[in-house]
Amino acid sequence: MKRVSFVALCVAALAVLLFTRVTEAAICDPQQLRPCISALTSPGAPSIACCSKLNEQRPCLCGYIRNPALKHFVDNPNTKRIASTCRVPYPRC
Repeated sequence: MKRVSFVALCVAALAVLLFTRVTEAAICDPQQLRPCISALTSPGAPSIACCSKLNEQRPCLCGYIRNPALKHFVDNPNTKRIASTCRVPYPRC
């Protein structure tokens, strides 16, 4: 009985771990920030769609900053301005 409970607990823990990783991978998609391109390349205000996507992607921003291919897009003054305008806290990674 104890062995079955231990195995069931291990299977449940593995399922939670796998689900969490799949969910995080599905959520963190820098392409979702495409509505912010015009605000990033010009001094204009970000759109509502940009702010919404930036807020959705907020848990992913540190990962983007750590990615050498994305860092220059995320770690720059325009991105910080957009985050401030959208009232999305800029991460401290």
